[in-house]
Amino acid sequence: MKRLFFISVLLVLSIVVSAQQDFRCTFSVTSNTSDGSTDRTRFQEMQKQIQEFINGQKWCNYNISQEERIECTMQLMINNIVSAEQYEGKLNVGLRRPVFNSTYNTTLFSYVDQNIEFTFVETDPLIFNENSFDNNLTSVIAFYMYIMLGIDFDSFSPGAGTQYYEKAQSVVNAAQSANEKGWRSIQGTRNRYWLIENLLNSSYYGAREFYYIYHRNGLDVMADNIAMGTSAATQAIEKLRNVNRQKPNLYIVYLILEAKRDEFINLYSGANDAEKNKFLQVMQEIDPTNMTRYNQVKNTN
Repeated sequence: MKRLFFISVLLVLSIVVSAQQDFRCTFSVTSNTSDGSTDRTRFQEMQKQIQEFINGQKWCNYNISQEERIECTMQLMINNIVSAEQYEGKLNVGLRRPVFNSTYNTTLFSYVDQNIEFTFVETDPLIFNENSFDNNLTSVIAFYMYIMLGIDFDSFSPGAGTQYYEKAQSVVNAAQSANEKGWRSIQGTRNRYWLIENLLNSSYYGAREFYYIYHRNGLDVMADNIAMGTSAATQAIEKLRNVNRQKPNLYIVYLILEAKRDEFINLYSGANDAEKNKFLQVMQEIDPTNMTRYNQVKNTN
């Protein structure tokens, strides 16, 4: 929990940027279109270069120690080889956070981006500029690195992720003239554009409050006081209900529920009847199609 101290400092001081890595990211490339050793070798090189691009960058202006590096996974599934240098596929993104005084890692973000189109040339370096659109692959990856930074920081200190969401917004803004999908509002209601819009929209700030209250006041105190932690978790989930009342089926609420549904069920299976009832009332309102699963908590002690 050293990060709590440094985040507090970050809010009032400018911290010198170092070359230290921020993430411990496992990146993999898979394909259902591989055609012999040439493709396999190419995908192996792609995986190597992208993982080095991710883990070799300094993504934030906070000095994260080696043991505190943010853990995430990314899996690029290539579904179509358009040409020798052009590819289409999807990207699975997962972000985890350790829970204080436990060996448990909680999922903060779990997302599948179905619209990945990119060009990859083995001999070309992977370049990213925050305020310009040079390469769809590096822009997509950078976007999610900033999203994950924002969510991770929000889970430790209220509003601490704003500066990283703003960086993700800059990536989206720079990509507005891109031909590739996922960057513009008119290309659907569940894409990169709307993800960052939801996170930065002050009307939906309760979704960001959820990250802090649920993790810092909830899960992080469970080892010392289960009742207090569960009560805080309920308060956090009620924040999601308030946001849902403003905008039903909001994308960020949907994503939180997708990442947390199983964990909610496990957590409230051990709660008292009063907390279970509060939880079920909220879920009935914000996630009614999954009530059969949530109702499992009724029959547990």
